Amino acid sequence: MKLSVGPLLYYWEREQVFAFYRMLASAPIDSVYLGEVVCSKRRAVKPEDWEAIGRDLADAGKEVIFSTLALMEAESELAALARLAAGSVTIEANDMSAVQLAGGRPFVAGPHLNVYNGPTLRLLGALGARRWVPPLELDSAAIAELLTERPQDMECEVFAYGRMPLAFSARCFSARVRRRNKDECNFVCGEERDGLTVYTREHEPLFALNGVQTQSAQVRNLLGSIGELQAAGVQMLRISPHSHEAVPFTEVIEAFAQAVRGDQAVQCPASALPGGYCSGPMFETTR
Repeated sequence: MKLSVGPLLYYWEREQVFAFYRMLASAPIDSVYLGEVVCSKRRAVKPEDWEAIGRDLADAGKEVIFSTLALMEAESELAALARLAAGSVTIEANDMSAVQLAGGRPFVAGPHLNVYNGPTLRLLGALGARRWVPPLELDSAAIAELLTERPQDMECEVFAYGRMPLAFSARCFSARVRRRNKDECNFVCGEERDGLTVYTREHEPLFALNGVQTQSAQVRNLLGSIGELQAAGVQMLRISPHSHEAVPFTEVIEAFAQAVRGDQAVQCPASALPGGYCSGPMFETTR
């Protein structure tokens, strides 16, 4: 089983982004997803910067994939997507416009394409999908059933660690909570490097606001379910970036790497984010 690091979902300072990917160059992972998935206004890291980061990671032996926006709202975003898809890079398509612009070349079918049945999975395979990331609401039984209907050469990659992306909206909730409109947000999403936690009236962590994206407050952690995932036919696990220095991201990667190598006793470091760990709809146990 292989490991990947998913696209950076948060708005970090430019130097923090570069430092993060320099660290990944020597990490025990196979694939890295680059680019902006959440909001096209986030331009601290420019397209040419992503390309340079990708070259460095490829030189370090990593597979590099460029992720696309999950919510396309403007012609300018579609034009930027067309430029990316016309290049020589492999893309992760998170919107059907990206599938069309891929033009039949190999791509990764991202978790935001909402694939829930075999015919859709086979259609994407015919259009060039060589890897599928199931939507996060699918449980292990549903994924295992769908994998019996996938094209023979299609891999399956499961979101195994991180705050779960739940929904996108045309409205920016990070700006709204600070009484700002979306066009004059001043990038307030960057003030919370792992999203702004939303609590219930009982002060229990429920969601995290990340610009136009809503996430779970809890962190999905499937470290204890790797055996079940392998049995279901999953070939790759995705680890989603976080920033907390209290729990270095390298320690999370190393825990998953040890588990993939067969260490059944390895434990993930405790989550520093409110809400702790959960398994989402996948399994009942985490560690």
